[in-house]
Amino acid sequence: MQQDTRLRQASSFGAAALAYAEHRPDYAPAAVRWALEPAPGPRVLDLGAGTGKLTGTLLALGTEVIAVEPDPAMLTELRRALPAVRALPGSAEAIPLPDASVDVILSGNALHWFDMAVAGPEMARVLAPGGILAGLWNVLDDRVDWVAGLERAGGSAAIGPRDTLSNWRTATAGLHLPDTGLPARFGSPEQAEFPHGQRRTADSLVATIATRAGLLVMPQRNREAALARIRTFLASRPETTSGEFTLPMLTGVLRVRRL
Repeated sequence: MQQDTRLRQASSFGAAALAYAEHRPDYAPAAVRWALEPAPGPRVLDLGAGTGKLTGTLLALGTEVIAVEPDPAMLTELRRALPAVRALPGSAEAIPLPDASVDVILSGNALHWFDMAVAGPEMARVLAPGGILAGLWNVLDDRVDWVAGLERAGGSAAIGPRDTLSNWRTATAGLHLPDTGLPARFGSPEQAEFPHGQRRTADSLVATIATRAGLLVMPQRNREAALARIRTFLASRPETTSGEFTLPMLTGVLRVRRL
């Protein structure tokens, strides 16, 4: 993805903050536990926290967490939903925390938006020795026939390579920390997937997909056409044509340890 396109998409979510908070899924607790289990201590940073989807899962697991989010509208929704959380303005490229102040950095559906040439050294700075960096992604289980059909109907702007089980490992494998140019070094990355799901109706699934960056930056006419194709497809399938259903998903995790 070209740099200007990446920046435009990365900054698109604030305009849909309310819809994002309402419709985006949380993360599989088993996936979050796996990300946390090798951590040397309890201090957790949710980086690029958005409206608090991952933060909420961390809180439900009894974790003390600091959230950092660059978009003011997203941060407002996070603070509204989770008022007890310490939630700070900031970004992966400028983390408002001291050196070696956290044992874990987690990032939910956000690591791919970071400028790793800048964010890599910055994350290494705030992460204690032995600490864990992990990215988490909610991906569609395209082994299920109707989900694979949804991917085809939506197109790449609605459902990209990081969004399906068949592609997420390849699409995210290179997102671990590069050589930071600092004394800090990182071990080999590990990847794992954990079953997950989200209760949806056809309308609420369309609303969820409408919060994806590729659609948010589309011209309105093209966006409406893409969403109309998705509605038509969902109306054609017995699994999704009426009432609630479970959207088959997994939470994928990419984790790496600071040496």
